[in-house]
Amino acid sequence: MYNEGQGVPQDYKTALKWWKLAAEQGYAGAQYNLGLMYDKGDGVPQDYKTALKWYKLAAEQGYATAQFNLGVMYRRGEGVPQDYKTAVKWYELAAGQGKSSAQFNLGLMYDKGQGVPQDYKTAMKWYKLAAEQGYASAQYNLGFMYRNGQGVPQDYKTAVKWYRLSAEQGNASAQTNLGVMYDNGWGVPQDYKTALKWYRLAAEQGDANAQTLLGTSYALGNGVIQDNVYAHMWGNLAASNGSENGGKLRDNFEKKMTPSQLEKSQDLARECVRKKYKGC
Repeated sequence: MYNEGQGVPQDYKTALKWWKLAAEQGYAGAQYNLGLMYDKGDGVPQDYKTALKWYKLAAEQGYATAQFNLGVMYRRGEGVPQDYKTAVKWYELAAGQGKSSAQFNLGLMYDKGQGVPQDYKTAMKWYKLAAEQGYASAQYNLGFMYRNGQGVPQDYKTAVKWYRLSAEQGNASAQTNLGVMYDNGWGVPQDYKTALKWYRLAAEQGDANAQTLLGTSYALGNGVIQDNVYAHMWGNLAASNGSENGGKLRDNFEKKMTPSQLEKSQDLARECVRKKYKGC
């Protein structure tokens, strides 16, 4: 209650006092919450080693979230030397209890071959378990694997299914890739307007790839009236967010534009940044 400010003013120090008393008596939930406070630095100086100590005590009692957090710390090397094999061990324990974030992270380990031999089929298994619980990043990764035929025969329709589920939860990468599927007619009838819709949703979240593709749609007149100014604007924004292709798009159109068009594009780009990419 003190930790969340429920019924009393939020007070991390008082929460810490009570969590510690309970943790020292062996209550796994208290041990986890005490670890979380040290992990985040809530009411105490951030201390990964102490966080690790309390997470481990809770994890050894089967507390799934503590097992997951331990896996994260071993994977990142926080409070302990980086150790992928030990990360996998703790992820497996939490994943086996049905924790979707652990299932997803375990899928990542198999996908990348970290702490285990690379195994796309096993990665798919864990991603699917997490995806079926509604875990958006797992749904996106499943879509990616079906699109590219990793661990499973290439299947654009199934890729679209998983991309859509993730995109509808707001995952920008899934929105971008779902746009690509509509843009190319992969697994769905080709539909430039629908592609544009998904590119725009991702672009509004600052996704540089989506911004580049949105600019390309304006450049080609796909799903929208062809417009050099907006093609340049989105290329410029994408480039500012790290997209090399966005920079190429911007530079290509810069050569074709009048000084007044260029000035308009730059003004629109500044305004778009001010609006945090919404309604540009």
